[in-house]
Order: sequence, then C-alpha cells, then structure tokens
Amino acid sequence: MTTLQEAYLAFKSAQIIDLTHQINENSPHFPLLPALEKKDLFTLKDGFHIQQFTVVGQYGTHIDAPIHFVEGGAWLDELPLEDLLLPMYVIDKSQAVADNPNYELSKADILAFEEKYGQIEEGAFVAFRSDWSKRWPSQEEFRNLDTAGAQQTPGWSHEALEFLIHERQVKAVGHETFDTDSGQAAAENGKLVEEYYLLDQGIYQLEVLNNLNLLPATGSFISIAYPHWEKATGSPVRAIAYIAQE
Repeated sequence: MTTLQEAYLAFKSAQIIDLTHQINENSPHFPLLPALEKKDLFTLKDGFHIQQFTVVGQYGTHIDAPIHFVEGGAWLDELPLEDLLLPMYVIDKSQAVADNPNYELSKADILAFEEKYGQIEEGAFVAFRSDWSKRWPSQEEFRNLDTAGAQQTPGWSHEALEFLIHERQVKAVGHETFDTDSGQAAAENGKLVEEYYLLDQGIYQLEVLNNLNLLPATGSFISIAYPHWEKATGSPVRAIAYIAQE
C-alpha cells in the first residue's frame, strides 16, 4: 500500500498546470454581475499593505455549488473535502467547436473517448475541452454574441451529463465557458436547463477553466482550493492539475 509520504513525493515530482485564469477588474464575466473591485485600505506608508476585494462568487475560474440553482441544494462549505482532489479526464472537442461555436458535447463523444482511452472511472472529474479559454481576456470574444444578442458558445448536452452522472457516477464536471448550456440552447430555452439539471443531481461544476489544452486525456489529477466561506453558492478558485512525469 502506498504511504502518504510516497504519494506526497509522487505529487511533488509531477508537472503542475494552472487551470485558473488570473482575474482583475477587467476580466470577462457574466454581464449581469459586477466586475471585481480592488482598493488599498492601508499601504506600506502606513507600515503594512492591506487590500479590499469586492467580488461575486461566480467570477473568473469558479466553482458552483448545487445551491447556486437548486433550492435546498448543498452550500459550498457542505461539499466533501475529499471531492476536491480527483482523477481528471479531458474530452477534447476543440475542433468541433471551431467548426460550430454552439457545439454540444454528446454521449456519443464520451463513448468514442472511452473506446480510445478506456472507461471513465467512478468518482472522477470530467472536463470538456473547447479551447474557448484562448479567447480570454476579451469580454466580447468570450461572449461571442450574434446579431440578436445571443451567445454563440459551446456546452454540454443533456444526454452527456445524464450519462456521466448516473452511469459513470462522476463527482464533478468542468468547462471553459461561462455556462453549462450552449449559447444556442440557452437562447432557445430562455434559461440554463442543463446547468439546473447538473446541480440538481447534487454535484458541483467548475466554469471558465484554463489550459485544458496542456493536459493529457487521462492520467492527471485536479486539485481545487477556495476560501472556507460560510453559506456560499460559489467562489473563485485556484484549480491546478498534476501530471505524472514519465
């Protein structure tokens, strides 16, 4: 059996990839939400430097707890700590998204992935790589509005989420865009149907992920950290991936 010391040494020797966008007052964000605000309360002229940050929970690379959409859902502080370090799978549909910005990752995509890489293990984190993160830090490019003002952005299909949650029993999913749903689906439905569905199943998600293009399809681990907020629906995170060195 591997000891904690052996596991520590394995993680220390791994390649580390930052999956988090750096955020500031001008970072892309959901348009109904205010931008981050930062000011100095004290400077080194006072003998110490202290800053005040005002930021919504869903800003930059962030985590959504079930309560974000679902009445009675778990708050952020109720998520099990053991669910914040998970084996990671990255399904690359970046070319499909380049051809169709409203592309929805399907169950067929997952099955094709498993045919090539093996079955997704129970308790995993599954990320949808679209390369949308390369549009950062442009708010205009990140939203990608059409002439009617609707976002043209990729998302998850219902069948994909249902399969991952109930057949593969994943702990969480993540993507590079603002929303779980594709822009086209959100416009047609007038709401985020798939985001509600996902969170209603009691799992969490990460949004606005970065650098998924630097990860292998399998074999990495994701670690997620954020402040220990009381009764929070979400929070900016620092998410990193560990890749074993050959």
